[in-house]
Amino acid sequence: MELDFKHQLSLLCVTLLLPVLCTSQDSFTCSRATYYGSPDCYGNPRGACGFGEYGKTVNDGDVAGVSWLWKNGSGCGACYQVRCKIPQLCDEYGANVVVTDYGEGDRTDFIMSPRGYSRLVRNTDASAELFKYGVVDVEYRRVPCKYGGNNLLVKVQDHSRNPHYLAILILYVGGTYDGGTYDVTAVELWQEDCQEWRRMRRAFGAVFDAENPPRGDIKLRFQLSANGVQFWVQSKNVISSDWKVGAVYDSEIQLG
Repeated sequence: MELDFKHQLSLLCVTLLLPVLCTSQDSFTCSRATYYGSPDCYGNPRGACGFGEYGKTVNDGDVAGVSWLWKNGSGCGACYQVRCKIPQLCDEYGANVVVTDYGEGDRTDFIMSPRGYSRLVRNTDASAELFKYGVVDVEYRRVPCKYGGNNLLVKVQDHSRNPHYLAILILYVGGTYDGGTYDVTAVELWQEDCQEWRRMRRAFGAVFDAENPPRGDIKLRFQLSANGVQFWVQSKNVISSDWKVGAVYDSEIQLG
């Protein structure tokens, strides 16, 4: 019985320590990754974030669909460093990918574009070998996005053709603000007649909408959240009263 107890205790210790071993090194988390088919190796323009062509080519096409990191859509636009755990094929840096879609695989957190998946390795020969695996063990961590100085942008969605309905898409959301890396978890617009902020609905992914939007210029503010910390940042620009489908407005909020 004493031997059995020690054996059980050892198993318990290993079980308790395993999450620590998977997350202790530079805050990397252990997981698995795979890739999806793409005729041009770029992202999927029909991704669940609603990014369209932006989601296909952003970050040079190094993008991924994610499972629990999706965060009900607030994970859209977040960037992660992903490193493959096959030393003979993969380098120490790995790939930085942008979340543009939702997806589930064989216990995988990342379903990457072929371009992103191929960046995990040391060279072209290693890339061919990695694709034969299909699914690989990886480790990942959240990192700031590198968008070349782009501010958070607001695009009026294609289906906002009715003046009594407004849908907007948030772009360049995964950078840093005031030293922290945040998600955009809510958007509100200013209701002048009521003198109050009105919550927009997250329609899907990074798309927010509202029926009967205010007349005149529209002021927006964005809720940034990370690790239990939440605060609001107001756009320095407005959506003009004569907004048109496809128009893009610069919030002048720097998230990178």
